[in-house]
Amino acid sequence: MTLTSFGPANRIQRSPETHPLTWRLRDDGEPVWLDEYQAKNGYAAARKAFADLSQDDIVQTVKDAGLKGRGGAGFPTGVKWGLMPKDESMNIRYLLCNADEMEPNTWKDRMLMEQLPHLLIEGMLISARALKTYRGYIFLRGEYTTAAKHLNRAVEEAKAAGLLGKNILGSGFDFELFVHTGAGRYICGEETALINSLEGRRANPRSKPPFPAAVGVWGKPTCVNNVETLCNVPAIIGDGVDWYKSLAREGSEDHGTKLMGFSGKVKNPGLWELPFGVTARELFEDYAGGMRDGFKLKCWQPGGAGTGFLLPEHLDAQMYAGGIAKVGTRMGTGLAMAVDDSINMVSLLRNMEEFFARESCGFCTPCRDGLPWSVKLLRALEKGEGQAGDIETLLGLVGFLGPGKTFCAHAPGAVEPLGSAIKYFRPEFEAGIAATSAAVVPPLARPIVVGA
Repeated sequence: MTLTSFGPANRIQRSPETHPLTWRLRDDGEPVWLDEYQAKNGYAAARKAFADLSQDDIVQTVKDAGLKGRGGAGFPTGVKWGLMPKDESMNIRYLLCNADEMEPNTWKDRMLMEQLPHLLIEGMLISARALKTYRGYIFLRGEYTTAAKHLNRAVEEAKAAGLLGKNILGSGFDFELFVHTGAGRYICGEETALINSLEGRRANPRSKPPFPAAVGVWGKPTCVNNVETLCNVPAIIGDGVDWYKSLAREGSEDHGTKLMGFSGKVKNPGLWELPFGVTARELFEDYAGGMRDGFKLKCWQPGGAGTGFLLPEHLDAQMYAGGIAKVGTRMGTGLAMAVDDSINMVSLLRNMEEFFARESCGFCTPCRDGLPWSVKLLRALEKGEGQAGDIETLLGLVGFLGPGKTFCAHAPGAVEPLGSAIKYFRPEFEAGIAATSAAVVPPLARPIVVGA
C-alpha cells in the first residue's frame, strides 16, 4: 500500500487553499527538505508567529480555529494549550509530540513524518512559542526507522538555519527538539504512559489529576499533541481562522481537513486529505474505488481497530466526530478498514483481541484479566468448541471493560469492536457453540449482568 494523498485521476488538485497538510508533497514521494520547504512558503507562519503575535495570541488563534486532536480523542487543542500554567516563574516546561502511531490500520502520521518532516517541526516550533516550552521531544514509534532518519536530518537542517536552538529568529526564544524512538508498546499512545516511557519508566498510564499540563515530564508542565494536530498549526497561523473554518463541509461540527483513508480489499487503498464532513460513501466509492472484483463489503471500521464496526448502510454518515457518533461509534483516527464477505467475524475479533490483550500494560484488573478472558472464549468459538453462555459472557465483558470502568481508555477501545460485531453478526458467534453444549447455561458461564 502506497502512502499517498492522491485520489482518483483528475479528482484532487492539491493547493494551499484546500489542502494545507499535503499540498507541498512531491509527486515522487521523496521527502521535502528545507530548501524546497521554504520555497513552498515553509516557516513563513513561524516567522509571523515570532514577529507579529504574542504567545497568548497564538493560543487564542488555535482555540478560535476549533482545532481538535487528530490522534483519535478529538480534544480541543486550544483548550489543552490553555491548561498550561501562565506563571512565568515555571520556566521549565516541555512539548511532546505523540508519534507512537501503533493503532492497527493507521499510517497517516508516518506519511507526514517521512515526506514532510519540516511541517511537523514548524508546527512544534510555533506551539513551543505559544506554550513557552524550551524543549520538545518527538516520541516516535520504534519501527518507523525511515521517519526517524528523515526527522533527524530535518532537525539538523533547522538548527543550521537558526530555526531551532538558541535565540530563534532573533527573538531571544530558545527551543531544542529531539527525536526519541520508543520501545514499541501500543499503550504509549496514551499520553501519560508515553511520559513514563520517555522518563525511562514502565509504560503505565498515570492517575489523573494531576494532568500533564501541571505535572508531566520529570514533574514539569507538559503538553502532548499528535503529529497531525501539530501539522495543522502552521496553516492556521499563516492563513487565519475564517479560512480554516471554511474548509469543512456543511453540517460538520469539526473544522479544517483530515487525513482519511481506506484499507482492506478495496481497489485503491490509500490516504487522502479531505474536508471534515465528507461522507464515508464518498471516501469508500470515489477515492478507495469500492471493493475489488469478486468481493462484497460486509462491514467497516471508521478509524482504527479500536472503533466499532458499521454496516454498508452506514456509509452515508459524515466523517467527523459527531457524524460517526450518530451511527453508534467513534471516528478515531479517520483511517477506515473494509471487511469483505469472505471474513469470519469470530476469527477477526479473536485476532484483534489477541493484539489488545498483549498490548495491555496489566495495571488494572478488568483490562489485565478481562481481555485474555475474551480471547479464550473467542478461540473456543472459532474452533466450534464454545459453550452455552459464552456470548453472554463476552457481552458482560464488553460492559465491565467499557468507558469509566478501567484506569485508561485501552480496554474500552479494545471491546468496542467486539460489542458491535456481536450486535451485527451474532449468528456467526452462535455458530461456534458446540452442538453438544448443554441447553441450560452452566453456573460458571452464566451471563454477567452489569450493575447487578
